[in-house]
Amino acid sequence: MGQDVYAALRDGFTDPIRDVLWGHIYLTPELAALTKSAPFMRLYRIFQLGPAYAVYPGATHTRAAHSIGVYHLARRLLLNLANRGAESWLSPVGAVSFLCAALLHDLGHFPYTHSLKELPLRRHEELTAEIILSEPVKSLVARAGGDPALSAAIVDTGLPVGSEKEPVFYRKLLSGVLDPDKLDYLNRDARYCGVPYGAQDVDFILSRLYPHQEQGVTIDSKGIPSVESILFSKYLMYRAVYWHPIVRSATGMVKKALLAGLEEGIIRAEELYGLDDAGLFALLASRPHPLFRLVEQVRIGRFYGAVAEFPFNGADHRDLLDISRRSRYEEALATELSEALGETLRPEDVLIDVPEPISFETGLYVSDEGCYFSESSSVFNAGSVESFVKSLRIIRIFVDPEHENRVKSCSKLNEILHIRKKWLNLM
Repeated sequence: MGQDVYAALRDGFTDPIRDVLWGHIYLTPELAALTKSAPFMRLYRIFQLGPAYAVYPGATHTRAAHSIGVYHLARRLLLNLANRGAESWLSPVGAVSFLCAALLHDLGHFPYTHSLKELPLRRHEELTAEIILSEPVKSLVARAGGDPALSAAIVDTGLPVGSEKEPVFYRKLLSGVLDPDKLDYLNRDARYCGVPYGAQDVDFILSRLYPHQEQGVTIDSKGIPSVESILFSKYLMYRAVYWHPIVRSATGMVKKALLAGLEEGIIRAEELYGLDDAGLFALLASRPHPLFRLVEQVRIGRFYGAVAEFPFNGADHRDLLDISRRSRYEEALATELSEALGETLRPEDVLIDVPEPISFETGLYVSDEGCYFSESSSVFNAGSVESFVKSLRIIRIFVDPEHENRVKSCSKLNEILHIRKKWLNLM
């Protein structure tokens, strides 16, 4: 079986794609055909970082470029692990299925997907699995030498795999602390944003990984600094890029509009799946709803401005985690600000943004220390990770730019926010 696996990972990779980050990336003609399919081509029309280009003009790279990078790192990772013993439980079909899963893992994404998890929408992994199991992707995966059902199950962990260990191994590789997804997006996002925070030493990281059939990979203590670098880079990228106030404002505006449209039946969830960036703006521009003007404002770069911010506290801010209840708080705050300013602020002019939960995966096993990463000699213990998360989750109150300066200069603003904080259990 071992040589067959090596052949599946090495032979016939004759079609190059030139990538800004990784140089030449080679695919078999059959894998290259997947990148030319209609579902994959749609990913070229979705910005990887959504509205982040408003802050970092270079951040116009696409989910397609990212997906090709993930495939490249997945192939390097699997070859490395096969050379270190994993070939004993890998199959040629399984190896190719894993490469297809890495290449296709974002097929179910639609614009702003990661920012819309609070809305009643299906998981993008579930949508990806459905696309892989449908034509034309299903036949293309089979022609490449993979099993479409296995590729779908690797991406969507909600699909059953029975007692087979090989699919579980691939799932651990595709989603973990040192997965090819994270290694690509941290490096790629940093490169295109022009910031240094995400750069990782991929060659060294791959050299410190060892295969484990149940856990996916383990590291030795020499690899601890690499994991620390990834975790700290993720923190810095969230702080400076992913959760930049302007990015939070833009995504919050889109989310507010979509919530209203979904709750009132102006749009159906199914209409969002399969859209690209331009398609989302066109869909909402064609439907009658006053809040859809927020999406048009995002399109033209007219973002709401922050007038207040304070740290999120899970014990005190449970009410704000309910997006529908949060809308009612926005209405009340708009009323109070209107009275204080002597001008009308509509409920849609006020936005309360609460960043979603974020995790810093520390479940990697350190073999020579005999413990998991969070219990190892790393500085990233449970307490430090909790501090990182706490410093990132900042609640912000945004208002329409038409009112922003007057709200900021309002003599009663602090008093209103102080009272409102108490009413919202924010003290």
